[in-house]
Amino acid sequence: MKAAVYKGNQRLSVEEVPTPSAGAGQVVVKVKYCAICGTDVHAFLYDIAPAGTVMGHEYCGTIAEVGRDVTKWKEGDRVVGGGGNPPPGVLTGVRVHPRFNYRTMGFPENGRLRAYAEYVLMEEWEPVPIPEGVSDEAAALCEPCAVTVHAVRLSDLKLGDAVVVLGAGPIGLLCMQTARAAGATKVIVSEPAPARAEAARRLGADVVLDPTHGNIEERVTELTDGVGPQVVFECAAAPPTLDQALNLAARGGQVVLVAIAWEPTPVLPPDWMAREVRLQASFGTLPEDWKTSLELISAGKVDMAPLLSESNFLPLDDIQNAFEALVKPSTQLQMVVTP
Repeated sequence: MKAAVYKGNQRLSVEEVPTPSAGAGQVVVKVKYCAICGTDVHAFLYDIAPAGTVMGHEYCGTIAEVGRDVTKWKEGDRVVGGGGNPPPGVLTGVRVHPRFNYRTMGFPENGRLRAYAEYVLMEEWEPVPIPEGVSDEAAALCEPCAVTVHAVRLSDLKLGDAVVVLGAGPIGLLCMQTARAAGATKVIVSEPAPARAEAARRLGADVVLDPTHGNIEERVTELTDGVGPQVVFECAAAPPTLDQALNLAARGGQVVLVAIAWEPTPVLPPDWMAREVRLQASFGTLPEDWKTSLELISAGKVDMAPLLSESNFLPLDDIQNAFEALVKPSTQLQMVVTP
């Protein structure tokens, strides 16, 4: 089968690799779509993925082979590539190590082939079924939606709160929708790129601000009756946005750090410390977040359509060009590989 193998030094090579075969308690998934995640772009940009890695964890497909003793699946079942409940005693991903550090330990499953490939081998418990009425295209973005569900569930968001989402890339656009579904009644989005700002408007943001024009703190304060938002979701990871998020939050409010900044990020505590603003980090997902994500998509409370147009899909052979484009400042909403 074909797979995009990371060779090191910001180079991906589409090569023939052995097609996996299902052992006892395993299934092989034929990948239909795999979205390009920002964390994979970071692994490429900062050269932290080990050579030989096949990345790609935002994907959907169909069961192509069922191993011995597998009773949960049959060939042809539509699934998303993750989100299942592990058996008792099995810890996965970032939950394994009590001092997990994403910058230095970001690829604990070194050697496992993921979904920038035609097929993926999974344990029987790992995939999650795609509900009827949820398209394959939308299902491919279940994982990033689950990331925002996890962030919202970790937040102190209450019914009727005002929230600000900094950044209207894929995570920001999904976060504004999951926050709305959780009870936020005023959603303000900050985004300088016109295409992304327009997508935020289409998805129901009450106000979309351009942070490069005017004083965003003054404008947000006006829009929240002089108080500020109860919760700010930092989904941009630009150099000034963490400090900006802390400055925006209301007294006793909260900043939820969703995006990952890979460069030193300056903050000036005297500006916001006296308001006793709290910072909550959010990372990854839990199985219940995937379930909730699919339920929100199925119910129409999360709309993927503005993130996915025909121009967002590319063949596996174009993946090097796609990654090179994504490491630069981008107005792309989402890029999806079709192996």
